[in-house]
Amino acid sequence: MKIREATLADCREIAELALIAGEGIPAYFWQDSRQAGQDIEDVGAEKLKSENENFSYRNALIATIEEKIAGMMLAYKLEDEEEDLDALPEFIRPLIELEQLVPATFYINMLATFPKYRNMSIGTTLMQRVDAQALKKGCSTTSIQVFDENEGALRLYLRLGYQIIDSRKVIPHSCHPYKGGEVLLLTRPVNSN
Repeated sequence: MKIREATLADCREIAELALIAGEGIPAYFWQDSRQAGQDIEDVGAEKLKSENENFSYRNALIATIEEKIAGMMLAYKLEDEEEDLDALPEFIRPLIELEQLVPATFYINMLATFPKYRNMSIGTTLMQRVDAQALKKGCSTTSIQVFDENEGALRLYLRLGYQIIDSRKVIPHSCHPYKGGEVLLLTRPVNSN
């Protein structure tokens, strides 16, 4: 397995992985930009080409196995700015509320592997790169969110030293599979060694 920074050429596969990581939420937001006959992954790929948004290939690390993309992590420094929650769909507000609790942290927005590469420690290997990425951005803390029903991901984050610091009730929506429970906010200090 090799880890490298993403390139523009990776945007389509990053979009596919974002759909896996986001469990339906990215497709909800991409739908409005979709042209007739256009695949939703192509809409995501176009959004990932941004040079100035956080949701960008520039903020992604790629895991490859035999030169094939196997997984990705998309992460960036959260800015200290309040978003107007009333302008957002109700189901997304708890996630944004949690983000706003940890400004200036290095936020792991998405972590995903393609199904055929699961159980190969790709997620763990990508997460082991977080501290170096965070230090480049001047961050002393990393943060991540996870639905409590996503037990495998939660176990991984806890094993890597993350601690739950807050939570919000999940607001059910047809775009994601969670009909209850909580979304958890976890943080961990950056190891500078």
